[in-house]
Amino acid sequence: MSSDPWGRVDETGTVYVRSADGTEREVGSWKAGSPDEALAYFKRKYDGLVVEIGLLERRVQTTDLSSKDAMTAIEHLRDQVTDAHAIGDLDALGKRLDKLVESVESRREERKVQKAKQSDEARHSKEALVVEAEELAQSEQWRAAGERLRALVDTWKGLPRLDRKSDDELWHRFSHARSAFSKRRKAHFASLDAQREEARKTKEKLVAEAEALSNSQDWGATAARYRELMTDWKAAGRAQREFEDDLWNRFRGAQDVFFAARSAVFAERDAEQGENLKLKEELADEAEKLLPIGDLKAARAAFRSINERWEAIGHVPRDARPKVEGRMQAVERALQESEEAEWRRTNPEARARAAGLTGQLQAAVDKLKGQIEQARAQGNNAKADKLQRELDGRQALLDSALKGLEEFGG
Repeated sequence: MSSDPWGRVDETGTVYVRSADGTEREVGSWKAGSPDEALAYFKRKYDGLVVEIGLLERRVQTTDLSSKDAMTAIEHLRDQVTDAHAIGDLDALGKRLDKLVESVESRREERKVQKAKQSDEARHSKEALVVEAEELAQSEQWRAAGERLRALVDTWKGLPRLDRKSDDELWHRFSHARSAFSKRRKAHFASLDAQREEARKTKEKLVAEAEALSNSQDWGATAARYRELMTDWKAAGRAQREFEDDLWNRFRGAQDVFFAARSAVFAERDAEQGENLKLKEELADEAEKLLPIGDLKAARAAFRSINERWEAIGHVPRDARPKVEGRMQAVERALQESEEAEWRRTNPEARARAAGLTGQLQAAVDKLKGQIEQARAQGNNAKADKLQRELDGRQALLDSALKGLEEFGG
């Protein structure tokens, strides 16, 4: 008889496998060779099972084998192990299969959790797409919103499906938002087409009037009317692209004809106004020599004479007018200020008010000085400092009042 830790062959050639608890089970018979050959043969059968279990373990660990297929394969191997005609630690193989079942069940739970997580994420993603689509449905950024809605559709297609009811409800809202946007955009552009047609008709009328005015020599009124026409042109909006440029070229061309003719006439006037400018600059020089004003009466009479000659001269170039007129106005202001100063000096009521205010402030200052001296004598420096600050303020007011009184002649 030949034996092994996990099996033996008796004298009749019967082969037995031994379990971990010592019990034996007949697994076959061997008549063709020696007992050792029999043991080796049935051990190879065991090794084959070990290889199959190892392969299944790797498939479970490294591939996406479904739980159902994995459990089917495990049960198939378990049947083979249970009834195996092999010699080896069959109990250990059963334990490996038990652990493999635990691994498959664990993966099944992980996949279930992962699937639920993916479904939840897909739901949130689709809800976010629906909310954005509904916001875009109210947009008037037609091109940008349209492109974004198309991108949202592509994103939707890439997301997993939810349960049928939830998916259908969200898709209905998503699709409704897209349809609402498309209807609004279609209505907008239909309205825009109508507006552009109305703009074309309006601009054709403006062009006709502009062309009729192009030969006018009523320079002021016609220029003003062209400005009004330009305002009306801008207010009319754009016509269709195929009409807009041609209408504008005709409109602008008519204005150019008018303003070119006006410019030629004004150039002639400018030469005349240039001579007028030289004369007025000479008068401005003469007026400025009156400053500073000494004899107010004589200065006023001289300025009146200069101003009469000034008024007799015609227009000067518009861009030079502010400067030359500003020089004359500066002299006139100086005269006015001299008159006001003279009036203040000779106004007895104003002088009396100023003198009264000065007297009141002087009395207050004298009183505060006395109070400060008394506080210092009593050693109350805090009170003295407070009174000193009040005195400083009153003294500043008094100095200002005295200065004003001086303006009235002392």
